[in-house]
Amino acid sequence: MTLVGGFVAQRTGDRRHLVLGLAAGLMLGVVSFDLLPEAIEQAPEKLHGVPEALLMFAAGFLLIHVVERAVAIHRGHEGEYAAHSHTHGHRHGPGHRHREQGVGLAAASALVLHSVMDGFAIGAAFQAGTTVGAVVAIAVVAHDFADGFNTYTLTRLYGNNRRRALALLAADAAAPVVGAAITLLFTIPDHLLGLYLGFFAGFLMYLATSDILPEAHSPHPSRTTLACTLLGVGAMWLVVGLT
Repeated sequence: MTLVGGFVAQRTGDRRHLVLGLAAGLMLGVVSFDLLPEAIEQAPEKLHGVPEALLMFAAGFLLIHVVERAVAIHRGHEGEYAAHSHTHGHRHGPGHRHREQGVGLAAASALVLHSVMDGFAIGAAFQAGTTVGAVVAIAVVAHDFADGFNTYTLTRLYGNNRRRALALLAADAAAPVVGAAITLLFTIPDHLLGLYLGFFAGFLMYLATSDILPEAHSPHPSRTTLACTLLGVGAMWLVVGLT
């Protein structure tokens, strides 16, 4: 699915928003109907009246929010510097171009590392049970389309050549397998597993609501995109109910 996302990124069509809307719905469904209930069951202990799994859910959501805001502020300062340089007639030399390429490579590499954690989440979820593992795998697969799309797009956006973009795309595709294989080496205690599932649920919730849904609706604020999101949520409800 990661490779498919990268392939689509090379041939961006007018229906990408529908796929992203469906992916966001699948992620919202898996968080609401499976990850959070399982996390609370595995880690029901409360801290100041709130289940620890829900505290981890909030922590996962807020952590990625803080990281993304820090990156956005950094990019904002870079934009101000670029505008200042343009106003004063400064030309960007090879050094600036290399730095820009480095930003693209760093962003794509971060997505690869994130994909390793996706694979780790699948392996950890299968330790909690086959049902949990299956629905988490579905959510990760749905999300990996966007990962592949963004990995290729970010690499090329910052001036890197096609060969580098394809190499990072291949690494992003292999990363979840590596992450899942890591979990074969040890068994995670139930309590820690619940905390991790709660944290990962917050992580997925942020990606779905703050990244994928806005990206799906910004170019095409259509009812069809919303229908795809509702379809994704309904599909996960059906999957969880049947299993």
